[in-house]
Amino acid sequence: MKKITLYIILFLSTLCLLPSCDKGFEEINTNKTLPISLDPAFLMNNAIINTSIPLETMVFELAIVQQIITPFGGVLGGGNYNQDNKVRNQGNWVRYYQSVLKSLVSVITETAVTKPGAPDRSNLYHSARIMRAYAAIVLTDSYGDIPYFQAGKGFTENISLPVYDSQESIYKDVLKELEQASAALDAAKPRNTSDVLFGGDIPQWKAFGYSLMLRVAMRLSKVDPALAQQSVAKAVTGGVIQANTGSAVIRHTTLYQNAVSGLLNGSEANNYFLAKPFVDFLFLKGDPRLISMSVRYVGAASGPQQTPARANFTPAAQRGMPMGFDNGTIVARATVDGLASFYDYSQLDRFRMGKIDAPLFLVTNAQTKLLLAEARVRGWITTGPSAAALYADAIRANMMEMAQYSAASAIATNDIEAYVSANPLSVGNELREINEQYWIASFLNGPETFANFRRSGFPALTPNPYPGKDVSPFVRKITYPDSEYAINKTNLNVAISRQGGDKLDTRVWWDK
Repeated sequence: MKKITLYIILFLSTLCLLPSCDKGFEEINTNKTLPISLDPAFLMNNAIINTSIPLETMVFELAIVQQIITPFGGVLGGGNYNQDNKVRNQGNWVRYYQSVLKSLVSVITETAVTKPGAPDRSNLYHSARIMRAYAAIVLTDSYGDIPYFQAGKGFTENISLPVYDSQESIYKDVLKELEQASAALDAAKPRNTSDVLFGGDIPQWKAFGYSLMLRVAMRLSKVDPALAQQSVAKAVTGGVIQANTGSAVIRHTTLYQNAVSGLLNGSEANNYFLAKPFVDFLFLKGDPRLISMSVRYVGAASGPQQTPARANFTPAAQRGMPMGFDNGTIVARATVDGLASFYDYSQLDRFRMGKIDAPLFLVTNAQTKLLLAEARVRGWITTGPSAAALYADAIRANMMEMAQYSAASAIATNDIEAYVSANPLSVGNELREINEQYWIASFLNGPETFANFRRSGFPALTPNPYPGKDVSPFVRKITYPDSEYAINKTNLNVAISRQGGDKLDTRVWWDK
């Protein structure tokens, strides 16, 4: 009897293998509310939003270029001590490689060829190429060689362990991508009006692409000046950003917060300070931007005593924290400086320029004009405004940007003009003065400030004197994250060998 029952079960099971038993099965087992693919426009916005600088820039880049510093070590140790920090060195990698590049490669793949009956998305395709170029440059400037040509192709081409490409090959391809993509953008074709960067404005996307091309080209001023000059000319002919309204800006909200400002308004609100070299430079020049960005809680003997009642914004009251100290040694130094404690040093005002919804400037009118001024000094541009005129307009542009952080940070026109008049570009010091202004104009965009400091050699900062530092005089790159050693070690080791080691003082290809 048991055998008969078993045969019946097997017979019924066999019937269910026939086509008639499949009828309706797929429909019944399909989740009709779960999307099987994402709209490329959504992925594009996700990539743009995540292009905002991660909080780890406070640990490395902003400390290396001596703009913002903390005396504390542990998870905050890095550029302040000229030491490596494996907990924090992965910030740019996680943000740009694992998130931004992955999304942009998907957008490019989905929009590369218009499918029959599908809308024309060529403008979305080309704008994604521009954003991919931006992310790739941040990554390669930070770490050196990176996976580029095979990056983000784990799903589409089953490449789970991409090879690392040389920075030289990446730079040359990025220049090609920016030239082609910027030229191919067409205002007569459908626009992606939902994009959170320019709202689908094609002239703005074009100017952004060519301005980024100018930046990339100028990065090669030492290693390949011929290619740099050629690419600068192409960017200028294409048309770069001309006004602050054309700057590429990430607009944060109280829901989607600026990561750096989130740190400054969160657990580390009392622990980060404006660095002395930066404060002194602004003060000695009579720069009104010091008022826009800084605050000193005079007499604060502890973090909780950094209260609004102690807030002082006047330039003469500001005291930048000196380099080379930790939370033990800075105590005595604060006493020498006549302060109540090290909590008495100046900070970025977290209620104005450092507020949680503060914008993040990626590529700006001011930066672009400064690069044009340098190209003019080098003789790579021979027409248009003079280097001195571009320099003055760049300073005006950056000072006018302060109002975008907060009305309380806005600089009066009279103060702007007074500074510009008192600080003209001087003959024989052009490269130094232009790049000192670039240092200021790129404040809070850590990757860009760090890259241009290495590229230009300005400002001429004194090396960090911290006694326990790993490298001297300056950090030249960020080391690769441990995740790459664990996951893609074979390909990583090839790249490390090609570059001469994965160390803080290893120079990237263009850093000669």
